[in-house]
Order: sequence, then structure tokens, then C-alpha cells
Amino acid sequence: MANEREVTIYDIARELNISATTVSRGLQDHPTISKKTKKKILDLAEQMGYRSNHFARSLRNQKTNTFGIIVPRLNSHFMSSVIAGIETAANEQNFSLLIAQSSESSVKEAASARTMFDSRVDGLLVSLAVDTTELSHFDNFFRKNIPVIFFDRVQQHESSVNILIDNRQAAYNATRHLIDQGCRRILHITAPTVQNVYKDRLKGYKEALDEHKIKFREDYVLITDLSQEAGAQAAGKILKMKPLPDGIFVANDSCAVGCMLALKEQGIRIPQDIAFVGFNNDPVTKVIEPNLTTINYSGYEMGQVAARHLINHVRDVSFISSTNTIILRSELIVRASSLKKGSK
Repeated sequence: MANEREVTIYDIARELNISATTVSRGLQDHPTISKKTKKKILDLAEQMGYRSNHFARSLRNQKTNTFGIIVPRLNSHFMSSVIAGIETAANEQNFSLLIAQSSESSVKEAASARTMFDSRVDGLLVSLAVDTTELSHFDNFFRKNIPVIFFDRVQQHESSVNILIDNRQAAYNATRHLIDQGCRRILHITAPTVQNVYKDRLKGYKEALDEHKIKFREDYVLITDLSQEAGAQAAGKILKMKPLPDGIFVANDSCAVGCMLALKEQGIRIPQDIAFVGFNNDPVTKVIEPNLTTINYSGYEMGQVAARHLINHVRDVSFISSTNTIILRSELIVRASSLKKGSK
């Protein structure tokens, strides 16, 4: 059976005995069309199964009202929160989203960037893959003056804006807290330090040690993929250390929880034997026993700020070159996992 013909604005106009121009304006919520006429148009359009041809309209307007988002992983509470913030701000201004994940691969990230470019997105929001070392795969956007905003995991580029927290200061605060609790053998579990977040967290960790005359040890930095499984594997290495570390600062919460669970299974008491601090304030921090001390910063807020800046750039309210970096707030949330003083 042949497919039915697509319903057009001319079909709706014929049924309502009005012009196609009036129908088109009514569907686009144009202020010159009365509310009563708009309602008639919208009701009939829905009844007849009318589908707006956004692609044809975008070719006329040179705008798609669509943003692209590329994130390392979708199965992350933090990234889900960022996307929720982006979606709220974008939807308020009638922008749609195309979402892709790089799966922590710069190759996939480059392929997604090409797809977004070919889809004619009006702007791009990106958190970089763990192995991305340069930004040439975004050159098409830069050449066409299509705004690109990097968030959380960022790299500097004169044609883009970065939105992030002060990871160095946050890591310094986390490590300083462990030192204040009496820890002197503090281990750091992180990811490869290609990206700013892990490079800066390592820097903050080192600064806190140095300030308190604690010697930095290369063997006290464990490089992992920061998954929960990697945390469990790190626990196996930690148990072989003589003496054991008395504090551990982990660059995310999931890995910290995996490490804590594996150590507890082997009879390690937390925080009495080893105190823990994580990063991100994922919901799991309040499920694990003892509850995990962590660095809190709002993914939702980061997403909203990123989307609003992108909307302003697309609408020429502000220029991408006027602001290079936006630093958002973070805070240390102290819970039982790190409180050695007073614990028995």
C-alpha cells in the first residue's frame, strides 16, 4: 500500500478557509495571529497529522534552532545532570538538542563533531574525551564562526569558551582536609593527566602535600580509568603496600566507592585505618557506609550556564571572544569516611 501524502500548510489553509501564510505564522506563534486563530490552526494541524518541515525552514533561515552536545559518557550522574541543565535552558528558548557520547575516544569524538557539523547545529557544547590532546576536529566550527563551548573537561582555544570549576583548589582542599585529620601517607587515584580536570587535581594534591612538608611519592599516584571496577583493582595494589596509606583522595566518587568496598571486604576500617575523599558528590556518596566525603559542584548549574552562554552567542547578544573562561563554585562536603579524629 502506498504511503499517504504528507499534510501541508496548504491543506490546513483550505480546511480553515484562510491563507497559507496565516497558517505558517500561526504554527510559528507569530504575534500578528490571534490566539483564537492560532488554536484553530494548531488543533487542526494535530488532527490532520501535520509535521513541520524543520529542515526546509532551516535552509531558508540558515538556522536549525538545534545545539549539539558531545560528552564522554552518558552513564554518568554528573553528565546526566549537565545535560538536564542544558535541556532546561535550551527548551526555554525553543532550542532542540542532538546528543552524542565519545565513549572516552577522541576518534569517536571527531566523528560526532563531523556529524554535528553536517547536521547544521547552531552551536556545540563539548566535554572532551580522556585522550583528546588537540582540537583540530572542531576547526570546521571555528572557521564558520559556529560557537563552541567546552565544559568541565576543556582545552584553551581563542575561538571558544571554557566553563569549569577550580579543580586545583578543590583538590587542594580535599587533600588538606585529610592532612588536618592526621593523614600523612596520602594516596591519589586518578586518570591519565591529559585532561585539565585530572592534571589540575593532581597539582592541587601535590601543593597541599608540599605546603605541609609531606614528600610527594610517585608510587602514591595510581592511574586508572576511574570506574568502580578500577577502584576495586586499586584496592588490591593498596593492600600490598607496606605501610598502608592512611588517606586516599580519589578523582571521582564511583572509583572511590569501588575501592572502599574492596578494602572493607579485607577488614580495612574506614576511616580509622584509611580515610577517604572522593569528587563529584554523586548520589552513591550517601549510600556507601560510611558516607563519602567529596567535592560538590552542580552539573545542572554547569549545563544551564553553558546553554545560556551558547544561546547568547548564537543570538549575537554576546561574543564568544569576549569571555574565555567561566569558573563555577565548588565545595568540600565532609562526611564520615574522612573523619579520623574522634573515630574509634
